[in-house]
Amino acid sequence: MKRRDLLKAATVAGVGAVSTGSLPAWVRAASDASDTTVDVLVIGGGTAGTVAAIQAGRAGARTMLVEMGSQLGGTTTTGGVALPGLFHAWEKQVIAGIGWELVEKAVELDSGTMPDFSTPPERHSRHQVPLNGQLYAALAEEACLEAGVALAYYELPLSAKEAPTGWLVETAGKGVRRRIACRQLIDCTGGADIVGMIGLARLREEEIQPGTLIFAFGNYDKNRLDAERIDQRYRQALAAGTLHEGDYCHAGGHFVNFLRGGGTNAQHIFGADSSTSATHTQANLAGRASVLRLLRFIRSLPGCEAARLLKMQTETAVRETYRIAGEAQITVDDYTSGRLFDDAVGHSFYPIDLHDRHGVQPAPLRRGVVPTIPLRALAPKGSRNLLVAGRSVSSDRLANSALRVQASCMAMGQAAGAAAALAIQHNTTPLAVPIDEVKTILRRHKAIVPG
Repeated sequence: MKRRDLLKAATVAGVGAVSTGSLPAWVRAASDASDTTVDVLVIGGGTAGTVAAIQAGRAGARTMLVEMGSQLGGTTTTGGVALPGLFHAWEKQVIAGIGWELVEKAVELDSGTMPDFSTPPERHSRHQVPLNGQLYAALAEEACLEAGVALAYYELPLSAKEAPTGWLVETAGKGVRRRIACRQLIDCTGGADIVGMIGLARLREEEIQPGTLIFAFGNYDKNRLDAERIDQRYRQALAAGTLHEGDYCHAGGHFVNFLRGGGTNAQHIFGADSSTSATHTQANLAGRASVLRLLRFIRSLPGCEAARLLKMQTETAVRETYRIAGEAQITVDDYTSGRLFDDAVGHSFYPIDLHDRHGVQPAPLRRGVVPTIPLRALAPKGSRNLLVAGRSVSSDRLANSALRVQASCMAMGQAAGAAAALAIQHNTTPLAVPIDEVKTILRRHKAIVPG
């Protein structure tokens, strides 16, 4: 289906509104079919997968997106890090395209405010964009439907096998089991789950970075806290086991700072692992147990007796599981030197940001350095008709600690979606598509391409 036909099919009364009746017939049929054939199948509707699917759909590919959860957005929405970044480096924008379009819409529709990107921030977090995560999820879903993408929530892949024309993937959900034949497959699961299922090489550290459950406490006066007494009580609670290591992840920091911040991204769940349902269950159990310990401790502090849990995400967000062994690997030297790969399809910009038992001490990039991401780092070594986008990009551990963030994953997702759509047009595998054509289609869809 051509792009103009997709747009025509998706347009109904109201700005940006989409109804299921206005979608292409194949999309409506795919939602109920046990056997479905598509051009591009994206597994995982997180930060990268959402953008990959939208890009493939906008490029005219018949695209389906399978997501095991109830909404799109991943880290930004379900994970609760509703502060995507970094899109700007050294007073200029380096990542744009579909991800940035969604971010802008979310800020505008929520009457939010963009950071001032014209000056270097004191801390890199000042250039992250605060937005309403649940609104972002709705806008991402709307954009998928407008691009003619078939969405399948609450489904998991059971198997993936090579087929004469691409791949045959089996999925299952509540009351649903289906076989999806696709010409191009994009693994955006965050842990290269499909790559592992196929039997291709993946990399993993012996000790992975801790996860975090995002939450917020309140109902106490943050400006009338006895910092010295509270810090003393905090140290006593740690020694007594009332609080555990990681409940407050800023080792050496003052617990009163945690209270003044209300909690948020200030907890570490060691060993948090989402690579299987069993390990993800344990990560969620540990995250919620940590919140309960903190709440009970805080309510024992002077001035905080009426403290309340204001919000808590449904899942512990995981920073690291598996990475692919790709046709190219981005090393920390590549990243910190700003190496310009000859097949660079996007930028990344974030400090080296490795979390461990001592907390995190970001290592900023040198002035003027803007790293790049090669298309070959999205292609598992020895594969055909298969790409990966997101935090499982082929990279060493230190480089990955920076590449894993939202803006970079959005750039990867858009590149993967574009390359997959072009591979269908050329009847070939993504790395055989002329790189200039990939860059051309990315620019056409407002992405910023290196070089």
